[in-house]
Order: sequence, then structure tokens, then C-alpha cells
Amino acid sequence: MELCTRTYDHPDSVKMIADLQQVYVERYGDVDVTPVDPAQFAAPLGYFVIGYLDEVPVACGGWRVNDELAGAAEIKRMYVVDAARGKGLSRLVLAHLEATAREAGLERMVLETGLRQPEAIALYTSSGYERIDNFGVYRDHPESRCFGKPL
Repeated sequence: MELCTRTYDHPDSVKMIADLQQVYVERYGDVDVTPVDPAQFAAPLGYFVIGYLDEVPVACGGWRVNDELAGAAEIKRMYVVDAARGKGLSRLVLAHLEATAREAGLERMVLETGLRQPEAIALYTSSGYERIDNFGVYRDHPESRCFGKPL
């Protein structure tokens, strides 16, 4: 897979994010309503990447500085299309996001996911992430789970 830095509002990013939002609709009944400004995913305070197989976008993910949690990069919009799952692509994107956040001087990665995304929870916990106190828009939602990992 070729990883290419993209803006959050690049056409390939927009398509991948829309596909991910549809997954949220299917699993939770609505899109993720966390406020997101595309500028948050631009250097030096953020980053977004698209993974391509044969020039077709198949994976994405990004991080943004989280003002709520000092020194933290918050992972957002991690996604791999169904047809490309099971090939370890999410681990490649995750490792890349961690490396770019570390290079940007951030101290830890944090993220929010939900109980209806067991494959995401399995990815993060098997990659060294541990439960942390909930934060963000869904902090009080009973299905919300937040995780963190030192860089």
C-alpha cells in the first residue's frame, strides 16, 4: 500500500470519510457528530493520510492536536474499505500516524471509538493502547470507549 499525505478535504479523503460515516449510520444509527474542521488535520497541528492499492484509495486516517488533552494527538477517521480488510492495512496506517505524531513532537495518541466497533477496539488494544477516561462529544455515552498510548 502506498501512503500519501492528503488534505482532509481532498476528494479521496472526502469519499473515504463519507464511506466511514455510513458505517457509523449502520452501526449507531447516525453519523459521528464530533466537530471537525479540515484545517485541524494540516501541519503542524494535524495530519491526514490516504492509503492506495493500485492507485485506488482503500484506507485513511488522521490525527489532530487535542486541546482537551495536553500533548496528545487524537486519531480520527481511521478506516479501511471492506474489500481490503484482513490484510494488515489498518496497522500500517496506525503505525504511520503514530510516527508522524511523534515527529511532530506529540507525547501520546488518544482516540475515541465505540462498543459497536469491536474490530477497532481489538486493533488498538493489540497495538498497545489502554483505556483512558472518556473525552470529547461522546464522553458520557454508555457505548463510548477512549484509549491512549504514549509515543
